[in-house]
Amino acid sequence: MFERYASDPDVTRYLGWRRHESLADTQAFLASSDAEWERWPAGPYLILRRSNGALLGSSGLAFETPQQAATGYVLAKDAWGHGYATEALRAIVGLASDLGVRRLCALCHPDHRASWRVLEKCGFKREGVPPRHAEFPNLEPGTTLDAMCYATTYD
Repeated sequence: MFERYASDPDVTRYLGWRRHESLADTQAFLASSDAEWERWPAGPYLILRRSNGALLGSSGLAFETPQQAATGYVLAKDAWGHGYATEALRAIVGLASDLGVRRLCALCHPDHRASWRVLEKCGFKREGVPPRHAEFPNLEPGTTLDAMCYATTYD
């Protein structure tokens, strides 16, 4: 994870979490992931290539309540443009529905067109662009920036 994507400046540019500077950062993430899995029915997932099990990236669910969760995804650079993000997000959307989530949301930096296209392909609707709504720490640490809010709801 550290070598494949979490420490890559290009990969982490538009993410809502800081690029991993050391293996200790990745180990801390894994410990927090374990805590999420203990508290909720799901948490972070790894994205693996079906043919050989190679690590491509990660996705998952971050629960706010039992009925509301957030999601996102990150892929190693060599996995970009192959449909893996769409496939992974569709799986997460299905999982959220199976777990009783009523609203699934995602934030996206306005300049990250590839990401908002994936969200829209997976049925997310843009709810707006609230000003100064989210931090993108690898762009401007400590500063809240505009973010595109997307969501999908389940009946």
